[in-house]
Amino acid sequence: MGGVSERALIDVEKVRAAALRPAGAWASVDVVDAAPSTNTLLLEIAAQAEREGEPLAAPAALAAEHQTAGIGRAGRTWETPPRAALTVSTLLRPAASADALGWLPLLTGVAVVRVLRAAGVPASLKWPNDVLLPAADEVDGFGPWRKVAGILAQGVPGGDGVVVGVGLNVTQPAVELPVPTATSLALAGAPESALDRTALLTAYLAELAAVVGRWAADDGDVHAPGPGGGPSLADEYADRCATLGASVRVELAGGAGVVEGRAAHLTVDGALVVARDDGSVRMVTAGDVHHLRRA
Repeated sequence: MGGVSERALIDVEKVRAAALRPAGAWASVDVVDAAPSTNTLLLEIAAQAEREGEPLAAPAALAAEHQTAGIGRAGRTWETPPRAALTVSTLLRPAASADALGWLPLLTGVAVVRVLRAAGVPASLKWPNDVLLPAADEVDGFGPWRKVAGILAQGVPGGDGVVVGVGLNVTQPAVELPVPTATSLALAGAPESALDRTALLTAYLAELAAVVGRWAADDGDVHAPGPGGGPSLADEYADRCATLGASVRVELAGGAGVVEGRAAHLTVDGALVVARDDGSVRMVTAGDVHHLRRA
């Protein structure tokens, strides 16, 4: 994996050649040397454009070679070493109802998993915002998995767009990871070709545009059949989600308590339905999901 000097910069011109219109779907793609958080920076850019009366054209993508204060769920922050991860945020304005927007981070996860599986990496999803890789042993909260990527969606203040950020660990060794439950593509033994951040960013932007474009074309209906009567986006998510069917403990947002049971299915707006041992069910719209160890 080597030192920082051996980690290649993202070739932004190569990404633009494939992603920008008319070759691709994107209005803009930018890469900065460093940012506290790509989500925060893109939100600031989009909000300023709204105030000036010239909304930022969407979809737009912003990546950083070095993120110093990435934002996760519940306000958690972390730093990624220079050129070791793919940290990218996108401004999206999908033609979908507000009730359907809960699916946006879930569908972003579908796009990430499509990219990783196409590269030979057996990735799966953890509701609502993590991407997982299989592990040889089990740990509390993740079971036989480790987190390789996180996703965070935030609305643009004063605007109608949504910024969705992805932080994907690529070449970090264990000592550079923020927590023991994390992993990176390199640490998990991914093929060398899967560690090219230029290729990863190019593929991710293509898949995200395809997923969100299909979703918007179906008026935000994730259950609409795919092309030729193929699986719906909801079916694709469920097929790739390690949480569904697992025994879980959910710490509800805002300290509202804990729910334990089996993760049964998702609602039409992307909430998780947990079936408890007493036969009751609980719908969870936000919270930290812990996969319980298997007996």
